Amino acid sequence: MSKNVIFCFSGTGNCLDIAKNIAKGLGDTDIVLMRKAPAVTNVLNAERVGFVFPCYAGGLPGKVEEYVRRIAIGPDAYKFAVCSCAAYPGLGLSIIDSIVDLDYWSVISHQSACIWLMPHSMMMPPLKADKAQKRSEELAARVTSDVLAGKKLSGKPAAPAFNKMEAALWPKLSLKKAAKLQVSDACVSCGQCAKLCPRGNIRLENGKPVFGKDCVQCLGCLQFCPAGAIHMGGATVKRERYHNPHVTAAELTETVLHID
Repeated sequence: MSKNVIFCFSGTGNCLDIAKNIAKGLGDTDIVLMRKAPAVTNVLNAERVGFVFPCYAGGLPGKVEEYVRRIAIGPDAYKFAVCSCAAYPGLGLSIIDSIVDLDYWSVISHQSACIWLMPHSMMMPPLKADKAQKRSEELAARVTSDVLAGKKLSGKPAAPAFNKMEAALWPKLSLKKAAKLQVSDACVSCGQCAKLCPRGNIRLENGKPVFGKDCVQCLGCLQFCPAGAIHMGGATVKRERYHNPHVTAAELTETVLHID
């Protein structure tokens, strides 16, 4: 096991990019993906354990809370978390803190991947993609410096009541949006969407994707589609696609990435 372990959920790459940037600064780090159940849960020997994840409707994405509860962390490990969001961090940091008792936490705003809700350029503060990426890298470097210094924060991460209500409604909204997934004639039958889906919610029939109902809204299928053929309602047809420029679809399908 590496000295440092970062558990990461990433839909379209921003969080994995943040995790990679932190890992490069820490050195000797395993990034364990949590798009599916994590391949590693025993990190009792790790000196530092981190969590990097996005805000989904004020809460945590997918089954991240369930996965975090499975992780065994040593009593002396330094524990940190970073939430990536377009506007507000929601409850995620508070939920993870309630499970692992974080020493340190931070928020990094970045481009929105929730294309059916807003254009990716809608983030706070408003920035173009290249400037948002530069800011993300700068903030990740600051987080790395704090983690290496063993910085500990007082108090607890915020848990706004509004976000609790929002997160409670998310599963039903997610199902409604999943029902709108469709593919156009532009599909080139590459199968990348099926490979990317963390829930196995996409199967190929005659080379074309067919969508089920077990969707966690990672939107990797839509944002990484090389032909722009996957849509989720009319708004997504017109809006520009976005995924992090430093993360590939293949990386998101890995279970563990090691960075020296």
